[in-house]
Amino acid sequence: MTDEPLPDREPETPEEAAPEVVSFGEAPEADAPAEAGDVAAEPSVDDRISELTTDLQRLQAEYVNYKRRVDRDRELVAENATYKVLAPIVEVLDTIDRAKEHGELDGGFKAVADQLERIVSGLGLSKFGEPGDAFDPQVHEALSHLGTDPEVSETTVKVLAKAGYRIGDRVVRAAQVLVVDPE
Repeated sequence: MTDEPLPDREPETPEEAAPEVVSFGEAPEADAPAEAGDVAAEPSVDDRISELTTDLQRLQAEYVNYKRRVDRDRELVAENATYKVLAPIVEVLDTIDRAKEHGELDGGFKAVADQLERIVSGLGLSKFGEPGDAFDPQVHEALSHLGTDPEVSETTVKVLAKAGYRIGDRVVRAAQVLVVDPE
């Protein structure tokens, strides 16, 4: 049998009760001679300041990059939300345009239509596409080819079936057009 205390009994002496203190990173005492197996001496204060300065500069650069990324992402989320809200309204604007072509807008309906058009343009939605524009497949959807026209020098929009809409540089809906080619 051993004289070691059992783990569940109370310690009898203060030495048994005190935990063993182990410290790391203490500098060797000045009077103690360095032995061959000792680790190299601690870095100087200037080296430590330089290291901490480099760490601080790196963290500052990371923070600036993080802030830029968050700002860019915030703008992208706002643009996507605007796009998602305004895309379905394009069909309503088409209906208003068709009604204007037939002269059916008057009274309260005209006021509502004008207000809706002001609001969506204020949010960045703009209409594009006119007869006579050069055909651009990036912003035009050709529904039909009407043949050739001696008056044009490049493929050109002859008839605008539905106007196109964009928010900034982003096309919400391509303009639906009928085109002619030069002879």
